[in-house]
Amino acid sequence: MPNLPDAVLWSVPAFVLLTIVEIVSFFVHPDEDEQGYAKKDTATSLAMGLGSLGTNLLWKLPAFALYNLLYAATPLRVPLHWWTTVPLMLLGQDLCYYWAHRSTHRIRLLWAQHVVHHSSRHYNLSTALRQPWTDLTFGVFYLPLIVLGVSPAAVAFCSSVNLVYQFWIHTERIGTLPRPFELVFNTPSHHRVHHASQGGYLDRNFGGILIVWDRLFRSFTAETDRPVYGLTKNISTYNPLRVATHEYAAIGRDLAAARGWRERAGYLFRGPGWQPADLAAATAAAKQRDAKVAA
Repeated sequence: MPNLPDAVLWSVPAFVLLTIVEIVSFFVHPDEDEQGYAKKDTATSLAMGLGSLGTNLLWKLPAFALYNLLYAATPLRVPLHWWTTVPLMLLGQDLCYYWAHRSTHRIRLLWAQHVVHHSSRHYNLSTALRQPWTDLTFGVFYLPLIVLGVSPAAVAFCSSVNLVYQFWIHTERIGTLPRPFELVFNTPSHHRVHHASQGGYLDRNFGGILIVWDRLFRSFTAETDRPVYGLTKNISTYNPLRVATHEYAAIGRDLAAARGWRERAGYLFRGPGWQPADLAAATAAAKQRDAKVAA
């Protein structure tokens, strides 16, 4: 059985080098339409990334405990062979990642962890490092791989490869790539759409390595208009602790104001921005009034 390297650890020098190259590129070839880098924003992204290295270890403990229990219970075993089974494992992991990622955009409690990654109004390689400090999924989306006989170590390796791949797509410096590549793989163009806050771009392009899942499950949108990055309601803090917890705090306020268990469940498990019907109607009416006043 071949050894499985830590793909993220091995890639750290490349992360640093590529980030430096991108920063230098903005000095050599500035583009006023691109966001580039901002000191406070970049510092926050780096702080979130460094913090996640420690917190993620804690969140992974229950996941790996569950993985090991299921792996011991299943009679199936998938051997590790670099040119046959490992590519299939990566394919399976990427499909599971698609559904995990899509769920973090559709369930508010999960969005509270993932919103961290979307909270920057800049889009550069440092944004890739802006990672959450919580993980309430506990790895459940990858349980089918364990049941099929993929070892927990192999699942961890495939997840790290997926994470490493996604680093380079967080850039505005690369336009569209050759059409065959854009048809199959996730690219900077596709992922810029994912990070955009415009209505037509919201909740699109969830793929990790491959974009074929989005094409298959009808969540794909091509990049046309220039993306506006950030959230539909942006935060104004660079404090890493507040960045990591602001949506949990908002959920807490909504739960405190809820008028019953049905509303509480809606605030937790429906999509971000969900409101009870009467409050949603009042909010829509207020927006219409504001629009008329602005006009």
